[in-house]
Amino acid sequence: MNAIAEAAVIQQHLIDPEICIRCNTCEATCPVQAITHDDRNYVVDAEKCNLCMACISPCPTGSIDNWRTMPRIRAYTPEEQLTWDELPAELPSEELEGLTEGVTVRAEPVEAPASPPDPTGQAPFNASSFGATLPPWSAAHAYTNLYGPKAAQKTVTATVAGNVRVTEVGKTAGSDYDTHHIVLDFGAMPFPVLEGQSIGVVPPGTDASGRAHHARQYSIASPRNGERPGYNNLSLTIKRVLEDHQGQPVRGVASNFMCDLKVGDKVEVIGPFGTSFLMPNHPRSNIVMICTGTGSAPMRAMTEWRRRLRASGKFEGGKLMLFFGARTQEELPYFGPLQSLPKDFIDTNFAFSRTPGAPKRYVQDAMRERAADLAVLLQDPNTYFYVCGLKSMEEGVVLALRDVAQGAGLNWDSIGASLKREGRLHLETY
Repeated sequence: MNAIAEAAVIQQHLIDPEICIRCNTCEATCPVQAITHDDRNYVVDAEKCNLCMACISPCPTGSIDNWRTMPRIRAYTPEEQLTWDELPAELPSEELEGLTEGVTVRAEPVEAPASPPDPTGQAPFNASSFGATLPPWSAAHAYTNLYGPKAAQKTVTATVAGNVRVTEVGKTAGSDYDTHHIVLDFGAMPFPVLEGQSIGVVPPGTDASGRAHHARQYSIASPRNGERPGYNNLSLTIKRVLEDHQGQPVRGVASNFMCDLKVGDKVEVIGPFGTSFLMPNHPRSNIVMICTGTGSAPMRAMTEWRRRLRASGKFEGGKLMLFFGARTQEELPYFGPLQSLPKDFIDTNFAFSRTPGAPKRYVQDAMRERAADLAVLLQDPNTYFYVCGLKSMEEGVVLALRDVAQGAGLNWDSIGASLKREGRLHLETY
C-alpha cells in the first residue's frame, strides 16, 4: 500500500476546478498515474498519489498546488472530485482532534517508484521525464494569471479583429481539416504575452448539466509585440473539432465557437498562462521546433519574433530549424507563408503521413534524416528544443533525439539530463 495512505491523517493533494484550464500537463507528468480526468475536472487519487511533486512546477495556473488535511478513511475519492465546481473548505479542527495525536501529517515529497521493466528486461522509455520545467535562462519575464477566477478581474473582453482559414479545403472525402488563424484585440486593457504562452477562451452558454463552460486553452501564435506590430492584439491557431479521439462525431464547444466568429464579435479571455515554454533571447541561441498541426502556434510566434528582430538589425540570431508534420500538405497550417521564408533564416522540414502514393513519414523520421545537423546542435549549450502537438508524438520525438545523440557517439543520459536541467527541452503535448 502507498506509505502515505498508512497514516491516520494525510495531506490530500487536490486540483482547484475553478482555476484549472484542463491543459493535461499534470496528468501527463504524473509518474504514478494518480491524476485522471473526465470532460469536466482533473482529479487526484489519494490511494495512488505519493506526493512526489512532479506535477507542481509544470502547472501553468497553480491550480495543482492545493492540499487538505484529511483523515485517511475520509479522503475525497476521484468520483467525488469529479462533481466539484470548487474546492471544499478545510475540515474544522475539532473533526481532526484525536486523529492527529501522536501522528505526523506526512507532506514531504516521496520518491516515485521506478517503472517496472518491460518483457525485454529494459525499463520503459519515459519521454516526459526529459522535459524541462524551467525556462531558458535568457527568457523574458512572463506575466501570468492576470485574469481568471481567483484574479481581481475574472475575464477580459477581446474583440475579433480577424478570422482566416489557414488550411486548404480537403480534396478527397474525409480529408477536410478546418483550421483558422484568429486575431483578438484587447484595446486599452493590459494583456502582455510572450512567445510560448497560452490563453484561456471561455465559451458562452452552459453545458448539459447547466453549468457554465470551463475555459479552453490555446497557444498564442503571435509574437510579444502583437500580431500587428505595436498593437495590443494576439493570434491563435484553432482547428475546428468535429470528432473525438475515437472518431465519433462531436462538435467541440470552444473550437466551433471560435472558428465561426466574425470580425467585431466579442470573446471572454483568461490568462495568460505559462512560465517555462518560453523562447531564449540571448544572441546566437539556436531554436529547434518540432510540431504537428495546431502545435505550430507557438512555433509561429517564435519564428515571427526572430524574423522581426532580424529585419530590425537588432539581433544576432542563431539557427532556426523546424520539423512540421501533418497528414497531408492541405492539412498543414501556414504552409504557404512558411514556403516564402528565406532559407538562410529558417531550415524547414515537412513530414506528411497520409500523402496518397507515398510512404508514411513522421516528424521523427525527418529528424533522423537530419541527424548530422541535429547532433551538432545537441552538443551546443545555446540550442533549445520545443515540441508541441499531440501526446502521441512525444515519445517518438524524444527517442529520435536519443538516437541522434547515440549515433554521434554522445552519452544520451548526460545529454538528456542537461537538456532538462538547463531548460533546453520543452514538451507541450496534449
